[in-house]
Amino acid sequence: MTTTERTEFDADAAEAILRRACAAADVDPDVIEILRLGDHAVFRVDGGRIIARVGRGADRLASVRREVAVARWLADQGYPAARLVTDAEQPVVIEGHPVTFWEGIADGDTYASTAEMGVLLRRLHALESPPFSLPRLQPFDKVTSRLERAAIPESTRAFLRSMAKGLEADYGRLEFSLPSGHLHGDFNVGNVLRDTAGHPTVIDLDGFATGPREWDLMQTAMYYDSFGWHTEAEYADFVAGYGFDVREWDGYTVLRSVRELLMVTWLSQNAGSNPRAADEVEKRVATLRSGGSRRDWAPF
Repeated sequence: MTTTERTEFDADAAEAILRRACAAADVDPDVIEILRLGDHAVFRVDGGRIIARVGRGADRLASVRREVAVARWLADQGYPAARLVTDAEQPVVIEGHPVTFWEGIADGDTYASTAEMGVLLRRLHALESPPFSLPRLQPFDKVTSRLERAAIPESTRAFLRSMAKGLEADYGRLEFSLPSGHLHGDFNVGNVLRDTAGHPTVIDLDGFATGPREWDLMQTAMYYDSFGWHTEAEYADFVAGYGFDVREWDGYTVLRSVRELLMVTWLSQNAGSNPRAADEVEKRVATLRSGGSRRDWAPF
C-alpha cells in the first residue's frame, strides 16, 4: 500500500520511503533528520551533505520530473539554485513516491536578505525561457485534493471549498501589469538560503510554471503587510532589488486572498498528525471568516 492510500503522509512513512530510495540510489542513509512536511517531506541526510525530498504520492511525479529538468537548466545558465546530487538517477520512485537527492547548501538555514531576493528574482525572470515546456500556472489545482485528505472539521472544509470557488472566479477576471513568463511559483525568504560561502541560493524548484510575474512577488509583499514577518525597510529593499511593488497593482488584494487560501490548505494536510498545525488551521480560518488581522498567523 502506498502512503497516498493512508489517512496520513507522516514523517515516519516518508522516512521509510527515503531509506528504500537511499538503497536504490546508493546513498548512505546515516543520520536522517526531517526538516519539514508539506507537499513533500524534506530531510537532511548525512549531516546535511544531502537534502532529500519525498513526494506525497504518484501525483507528484510529473512535477518532480519537471523540477529535475529545471535544476539542470538553471545549472547550465549558471543561476544560483539547488543542485542535484549528480551520481544518482533522478527521481527515484518508490511505490509511486518520487524521491530526489540534492546537494546540501549549508549546515543550517541562513536566509538571504530581501535585497538579494529581489535581485535574484529579477535575474530569474530575465532568463530566456527553458528549452522545455512548463505548465500554465493553475493556482487552484491542488486545493481539492488537499481538502479531501485533510483531517479537518467538515464546516472548515466546506468554508474553504466555497472560498476557493469564489476566488477562482475573481482570479479569472484579473488584469496583470507585468508580462507572463516562467515563474518559480513559491518564491519567499524560506526558499532563498545562503550556501557555505554566504552566497544566496534558490531552492524548491518543483513549482516552476508559466504565468503572471506578480505571482512570484506576492509572498514577500504579504510577509510584510499581512503578517509582519518582514520589516518596512526589508520590503523596500526587495522592491528596489526587483524594480516593482506588487502592492500598487489593482489586483493585489485578490491575489493576496488566493495566496492565503493556499497557505491554509497546504497546512491542512498536516492537521491529522500535528495538533499544532490543526490549531493553526482553525485560527487562520477564523480570521478568513471574520476578515480579521493575519498578524498572529504563525510561520510553518
